[in-house]
Amino acid sequence: MADSAENTLKFRVADLSQNHSTPFELRVSKDVADKLAQELGISALRKLSFVGEIYGFGKSDWELKAHLGATVVQPCVATLEPVTTRIEADIERRFLAEPPYPDEDEEEIEMPEDENADVLGNEINVSTVMEESLALNLPLYPRAADAEIAEKVFTEPGKKAMTNEDARPFAGLAGLRDKLAGENEK
Repeated sequence: MADSAENTLKFRVADLSQNHSTPFELRVSKDVADKLAQELGISALRKLSFVGEIYGFGKSDWELKAHLGATVVQPCVATLEPVTTRIEADIERRFLAEPPYPDEDEEEIEMPEDENADVLGNEINVSTVMEESLALNLPLYPRAADAEIAEKVFTEPGKKAMTNEDARPFAGLAGLRDKLAGENEK
């Protein structure tokens, strides 16, 4: 994602104290926010901040806890009008010396139980964690308050268009039930 010296905050694992937390605060400039917005495919990104700390977790693992705050502007899924959303999210990420993933030799590969776990390298890149967290917390379907999605139907001329009601899985069963109930009454 957006990678500039101004946006990059990395900590060498060897320099971190296992006994004390290491606080950090990352705020990006307008230029970096604009680049990141473009990469994420959103209209605008304002007031992006990532504040937290890194501390020792177990014997050789590390944990990052932070708060992500951002204001994003995205097009409405119904009207394409700009929708402004404030994102406030608490983020946790663990960096483990022993990866939680199975060996490649194992026949059965299962997903790791801890979705917040990463493999520990020589450094912890706080900027990357911030960018990934922002991408994961973006609204999937931003919608303006007054936006309504109208039903559209398309078909060939002279034929009846299929509606959403027709596509419901039990709509045909209800019609059959009513037909059978009418026959039984006779």
